[in-house]
Amino acid sequence: MTNYKMILAYDGTRYAGWQKQGNTDNTIQGKLEELLSRLTGESVEVAGAGRTDAGVHAAGQVANFKLHTPWPAAKLQEKINEYLPGDIAVLSLEEAPERFHSRLNAKGKCYEYRIWNSTVPNVFERKFMTQIPEKLDVAKMNAAAAQFVGTHDFKALCSLKRYKKSTVRTIYSLKVEQDGAGVRIVAEGDGFLYNMVRIIAGTLIEVGLGQRSVESIKPMIESKDRQMSGYTAQPQGLFLVKVWY
Repeated sequence: MTNYKMILAYDGTRYAGWQKQGNTDNTIQGKLEELLSRLTGESVEVAGAGRTDAGVHAAGQVANFKLHTPWPAAKLQEKINEYLPGDIAVLSLEEAPERFHSRLNAKGKCYEYRIWNSTVPNVFERKFMTQIPEKLDVAKMNAAAAQFVGTHDFKALCSLKRYKKSTVRTIYSLKVEQDGAGVRIVAEGDGFLYNMVRIIAGTLIEVGLGQRSVESIKPMIESKDRQMSGYTAQPQGLFLVKVWY
């Protein structure tokens, strides 16, 4: 068996997320497995580093798959890109160690949440950012963001009511950057719970709008209560940017 590692970019707008589902074949994982199986004549399973939700994008998703009959990596990448739809691309493809697993071996991830802070819509980027017309206080958002950094039980920032595994995660860095009307929330950590980055974004937006205080963040995290945290921000603003190994 030959193990392959690939880095992907995709526009998640029209897909039901990364993970294949029984009720739809319109997922990123499903499209890749169908195409690879057709190209190679083998039953191929693709594992992804991050299970991005419906409407969420990726600039650096990492995935791996195995083939019984090896292909030259460059040729395989060329063929995959030839037949993939235009909103999915394989940026790189290479042979990987046999035991490499894109999700299980990941040491950290970087996500970005992109906001357009203007009353005038961004016509050309509207599918890749969330518009907030009211003025955001970015300084307060950064002060609040600093409260998330470190190792905490982030149960209050998970949409799943029943989560069997540990909800403790470490956030290495959380910053809010502004460039004109563009605002980016950049989160780096060892891993993120279901909807966690979008809930962080929603919480920081509430701070930026004056709907929540900076001082509310620490007790919110300590509560471990989803009802205490902010809303789940819209999916189109979220990007999986990078995965570390």
